[in-house]
Amino acid sequence: MKEMAGEFAGRIWNALNETEGLTLKEIKKATKLKDKELYLGLGWLLREDKIFNCVAGEEEIFALK
Repeated sequence: MKEMAGEFAGRIWNALNETEGLTLKEIKKATKLKDKELYLGLGWLLREDKIFNCVAGEEEIFALK
């Protein structure tokens, strides 16, 4: 499970690396991850303090630190 979480986190990191920030919907589309995989990868990156999130209007944006 740990290897899979790392893989999901890597896919999310790669998607965010090419942008200034993405919404959950945009990350999901770019990575083709299922909801469960998306949240597992985001949790990994947040725990490692690699990303941050903020709210812009009604959307939550995630970006690399």
